[in-house]
Amino acid sequence: MKNYKLKINGNDYSVNINEVEGQEIKLDVNGTNYVVTVDQEIKQQKKTVASTPRPQVTPAASSSTQKSNAPAAGSKVTTPLPGTILDVFVNVGDTVKEGQTVVLLEAMKMENNIEADCAGTVKEVKVRKGDSVLEGDVLVVIG
Repeated sequence: MKNYKLKINGNDYSVNINEVEGQEIKLDVNGTNYVVTVDQEIKQQKKTVASTPRPQVTPAASSSTQKSNAPAAGSKVTTPLPGTILDVFVNVGDTVKEGQTVVLLEAMKMENNIEADCAGTVKEVKVRKGDSVLEGDVLVVIG
C-alpha cells in the first residue's frame, strides 16, 4: 500500500493506493474507498526490499536482559505495520512508562495498541488522529 499526502486547491487529502490491477486502481481518499479506471494498463515495478530488523515496540518482544527503564537517546516508537492512527494518548512533555500505550493503530480491520519501548519523557509526537502510516514510520520519540 502506498500513501500520498496531496493538497488540491488548498484542501489536504490523504490518498492510500491499496491495489493496482491492470487499468483498475483501488484506493481510498480521506477514508472513502474508490475504484478508479485509467486509460492504459499500469505496469507495476518489482521491488527488492532488503530485510532489515525493525525496533521492537512492545516490551514482551524483547528479552529481560535487554530491558532497561533508562530511555535510549531519542528512542523511537515505530509502527510494526501500515494502518491508520485512531488515537494518540500522549503529548510532548508527558512522562511515559515502559509498556504504556501511546498510540492506537487500526491495521487490517484490527485495533493495535502501540506501546512505549522504554520509560521517559515524550520529546516528539509525529502523528495525529486520522493519519495514515506505513510500516516502520516513527510515531513518537521518547527521550
